[in-house]
Amino acid sequence: MRIIPQSAFAQTVMLIGILLLINQIVSYLSVTYYFIQPSYQQINSLLATQVKSVLANDLLVSQEKQRQRYFERTSVKVLDSSQAKLEGLNNAVYYSFISSQVSQQLNQLADVRISTVSQQSDTSAPYTVWIALSRYPDTWIAIPITGLNEANISPLTMYLMVIGILSVAGGWLFVRRMTRPLLALQKAALKVGKGEYPSPLEEQGSTEMIQVTRAFNKMNQGIKQLEHDRTLMTAGISHDLRTPLTRIRLASEMLPEDQDWIKDGIVNDIEDMNAIIDQFIDYARYDSEEEKQDTDLNMLISELTHARHIEEGHHIELKLNPLPFISVRRIAIKRVVDNLIENAFRYGSDNIVITSFYDRNKKRIYCKVRDFGPGIPPDEIANVFMPFAQGNKARSSSGSGLGLAIIRRIIEGHDGEVVLKNHAEKGLVAEFSLPV
Repeated sequence: MRIIPQSAFAQTVMLIGILLLINQIVSYLSVTYYFIQPSYQQINSLLATQVKSVLANDLLVSQEKQRQRYFERTSVKVLDSSQAKLEGLNNAVYYSFISSQVSQQLNQLADVRISTVSQQSDTSAPYTVWIALSRYPDTWIAIPITGLNEANISPLTMYLMVIGILSVAGGWLFVRRMTRPLLALQKAALKVGKGEYPSPLEEQGSTEMIQVTRAFNKMNQGIKQLEHDRTLMTAGISHDLRTPLTRIRLASEMLPEDQDWIKDGIVNDIEDMNAIIDQFIDYARYDSEEEKQDTDLNMLISELTHARHIEEGHHIELKLNPLPFISVRRIAIKRVVDNLIENAFRYGSDNIVITSFYDRNKKRIYCKVRDFGPGIPPDEIANVFMPFAQGNKARSSSGSGLGLAIIRRIIEGHDGEVVLKNHAEKGLVAEFSLPV
C-alpha cells in the first residue's frame, strides 16, 4: 500500500496538511502550557485557600449555625454526605489532576469533584467544586466558582479546528489552481502524440506555467505545420512521379510483340512503384480527419475475408467470438486488418487464421492474424514497426517497409497496442487490441 501519493497535487496537499497538523499541535500545547495550565493552578490555589479557611474556623466539626453564618459571608457550604448528595454531589465528576494539586497544597489527601450548580441553590456560579478531605471523609465543602468554565477549552479547540480546515481548504484550492493547467497540458500532449492537434491552450496560472503553456502552443503549431508540409510534399512528389511512370507504361505498350517479356517486367515494376507511392500517401495522410463511429469488428473482418476469398489459392479460417461495438475510424481500422491479411499471405503462407475475442477484465477487444510461414527472428521483431524497415532475412520481398508503421500509427491513435510474435509451433502472429 502506497502512503505517499505520486501526483504533485496530492503531495502538496499532504505536505500542507502535515505542516498544519504540526502547527496545530504546537499551538495547542503552547496555549495549554502558558495559558490554561497557569489558570488552573491559580484556581487550585484558591480552592486550597478556601479549604484552609474552613479548617481555620473549625467548620468541619462545628455546629450548623456557624456553618450558616460562614455561608452567608463567603457562599461556601459545609455539608454532610447526605446533604451533599441532595445538593448535587451525585452528579459531580472526579478530577484527578485537580485533586493531586489541592492535596499537595493541603498536605493531605483531597477528593475534588466538579458539578453544575444545583437547582435548589440561588447562586449565579455555573459550577460547584466539591472537596472532601481524608481526615473528614463524610463532610464535603461546596465552593461555587465562576472562573472554571468549558469556554476555557472549547473555543480554543474550535478555533484551531476552524483555522486548520480553512488553511487546508485554501491550500487545496491554491494547489488545484496551480495543477489545473498541468492537467490540461497533459491531455493536450496525449492528443499531439496521437497525431491530433488541439486548439491552443489558455495561458493561466503562475508565470512559469504560462511560459510552459506558451511554449507548448508554439510547439503544437509547429508540429501541425510540419505535418501539413510533409503531407503536401508527399502528395506533390507522388503526383509528379505518376506522370513519368504513366509515360513509361505507354512507351512499353509500343514495344514489338517479340519483346513482351520486357514489357511485362516494366509493367510489374511500375505497379510496384505505384503501390509504394500509395503507401507513402497512406503514411502521410494518417486518416486523422475521419470521424469515429460505432463498429462491429467481426463484421469488418467478415467483409474483408469475403473479398479475399475471390483470390485463388488463399484460404482464411475465422475464429470470431462475440465482440461489443467500439468507436473507431472505420476506414483506418479496415486498412489495418487488410494490411495484416496482405502481409500474412505475402510473407507467410496461403492459409491463415484470424481470431477475435473480448477480455472483460481488461475491457479490450483483441484480433490476431496468424500465418504458417517462416516467422521473423526474435532480434528483428522490435525493428519491423519502424518506417522503411523490413524483416528481409526471414521474409524477403519487395515493398517500402511502411505497412507495419502505418498499422502501428493507426492503432496507437486509437489508444490501442499492436505486437508481433512468433508462434510456438510455426508462423507469425500479428495481434492488436483496442479499448472498449
